[in-house]
This record gives sequence, C-alpha cells and structure tokens, in this order.
Amino acid sequence: MTIAGNDQRNLTGSFTGLRVLDFSTTIAGPHCTRMLADMGAEVIKIETEEGETMRTRPPVRNNCSTAFGQLNVGKNSLVLDLKSPEGSEAVRRLVATADVLVENFRPGVMRRLKLDHASLRELNPKLVYCSISGYGQTGPSAELPAYAPVIHAASGYEMAHLAYQPGRSRPDYCGIYHADVLTGVYAFGAISAALYQRNTTGQGQHIDVSMLESMLSLTLNELQWSQFEVKPTQRPMFGPIETTDGYVMMAIASEKTFQSLMQVIGHPEWVSDPRFAKYSDRRENWTSLIEGVEAWSRSVTTEQCLAALNAHGVPSSAYRTVAEALRDPQIAHRGALAEVEDDGGTFKVLNLPFRMSGANVSAARRMSTLGEHTRVYLKETGLSEDEIASFAAKAQVAARV
Repeated sequence: MTIAGNDQRNLTGSFTGLRVLDFSTTIAGPHCTRMLADMGAEVIKIETEEGETMRTRPPVRNNCSTAFGQLNVGKNSLVLDLKSPEGSEAVRRLVATADVLVENFRPGVMRRLKLDHASLRELNPKLVYCSISGYGQTGPSAELPAYAPVIHAASGYEMAHLAYQPGRSRPDYCGIYHADVLTGVYAFGAISAALYQRNTTGQGQHIDVSMLESMLSLTLNELQWSQFEVKPTQRPMFGPIETTDGYVMMAIASEKTFQSLMQVIGHPEWVSDPRFAKYSDRRENWTSLIEGVEAWSRSVTTEQCLAALNAHGVPSSAYRTVAEALRDPQIAHRGALAEVEDDGGTFKVLNLPFRMSGANVSAARRMSTLGEHTRVYLKETGLSEDEIASFAAKAQVAARV
C-alpha cells in the first residue's frame, strides 16, 4: 500500500520509459540498477555466456541463485561477447537508444573495450554514464583492486568501529558489505540528479562514484575528530543491556529519555546525581550508569524490559536475527517483502524502503533467465534472424574457448 493507502499496482513507476544498460557485476552496481528497475526503468543486464559470478552464490536451487535474484530481479537479460566486434557493435547500437549506462569494472576496462564515456558520448550526447569503482576513476589508487571489506579497512571505518569496543585491539571481519550497498545508493542518487539536470541542459554526463568516499561519509563524528584535538572517544549514549533471556539495545537520546529511564529502573534520584546529571557526566560515568540499569534489567525478561522502556518512551529494541526482523508485523504492514519467481521456485526480496503516493515502487514478480532477451534486443539492433543465429553461435564458441 502507498502512503495514501492506494494499491500501487494501479500506478506507474517514476522511471517508466527510461532505458538503462547495466554492465555491472557483484553488488554495488547491480544494487543501483535494481533500484532503477523497481522504479519502472527498463534495465538491460549485459552478461557473458557464462553469466556473472553472483549467479553461483548460495542459496542455489535448480542452478538459480536467490542472492543473484535479489540484486537483479526486474532486469532483462542480454548475453554478449563484449570483446568481439559484433558484441561491441550491438552495444553501440543500443547505446543510441539508452538513457543511462552503469558499469563497475576496474578503471580502464571499458576504455579498452572502447565502451567508455568518451567513446560513447558522440553516439548519444544525452547518455548518463555512471562508473562505480573502489577509489574513483583517476588518481594514484584508481587501478587498485577493491572489494567491500578492503574499502571498509581503507576508509578508517573498521578502526572507528573498534574504538567503541572496550578492551578490543584486533579489528573485526565484517561480512556485511556496507560499502557495496551504500555506494549503490549514492550512484542511484547521482543518476537521478543527472537525469533531472538533463531536463535543463539536454546533455548527459559522466558520473564517477567512489566506494572509499562513500564509506568515509559514514564516519560523521570521526571525520571531524580527525581534524582537531579532542578527548579520546567515549562510549556513545547507547548500548546493550542484559536481561534474563537476551539483550536489549537502548538509546539515551535526550534529557527526557534519560529521566524516563531513571523512572523505569527505580532511581529517579539519579537525575540530579552529580555522576549523571549532565550529558558529559553520563559519558564519563557510563560504566557506573549501565551497572545500575542492568541491576534492574537482569531481573526481567527481554519482553518485560521492552514493555517498560516503550511505555516510558525510551528508544529500545531486542537484538534480533534477520529472520526475526522479517517476521515483524510492521514489515508485513508496509508490504516490505515481495515474492519473486525463478526457475528454482519462489523466494522473497526486499522492496525499496520508501513508498510514494503517486508512483509504484516495487520489485518485479519474475526473475529473467540468462540470455532470455538476447534475441529481442539483437533484432532491435537491426540483425536478421540468420545473423542473430550466427551471432549466438559465435558467443557460445567464445564462451568455451
């Protein structure tokens, strides 16, 4: 349901009529183009005969990866050998009809294929060409290989996170790829801005998105602390508290929430206690404060703890698994999950985390098979049936070599 309570199936997408050529692989680029597809764009995913590596990521059923499906549902699949003259020419013909091109190869790859922005802008001056890379398209680090965990370390994000973990000196390994998802969202925003600007100028442009800079944008406080002399980082005013059967995250976000928390734990006198009366005092005496809070929380269950905190307006949540979070009635109320069908059966993906009262924002219901739309697009480029058959045969030979 939309904000206004209307059925989104009766609405069109904000990007309906937009054509996107998607050369991206793995996560950052595909996440960006999946967002465009969810908002109505025609996204043409261009792959080799073998398909990109994410197609083998588990869970896999009947050779269909749901991880790949989550990133690529709603896109049309075109198989091309970009290194062949025929494949390159097919791309150039499609570029003439495209609005957006997205790629996340290492800088220089598209140039060697003669499919870089400089080579294509003469064919289509209105093309919005988006390049996603680890460090940006130019500079001393531009051609270094980069994956999300490397960027997490390079950006200072991991060490900033470690500073909030008392007694720890060895960095964590983060298996959740923040850099990929975040960079994909920044790319989506930049593309949207470039399309808006094109309405005024009539011209496309080249967008250069850096994963390193995307991750640096998460270190809001740390970026400032790194420039000026400040006291050593103190714990933020939130953290886990233990219950009889788990842990609860609570945030003392304001004076009002602090005062409410003191009521909950039975220590209203601590509101004026010199150790806790001021925000800075609470930071300095965080350990003592939490010990007092846990003297109460360890006597109640997680459910009882949350009920008391919520009743007094203290922001809090149980620590949940992803599976538990997906079962939250709020997720169902929002229609946050969409069911997708592929050759392996059905699976669920997240819709985009926003709703629009005048536009459809939802994942497609079916996942394309590899190369499913190749014939349609090759025919569009002007090839005859015989030429298409020959083209397909050459692609299969190239795949086996």
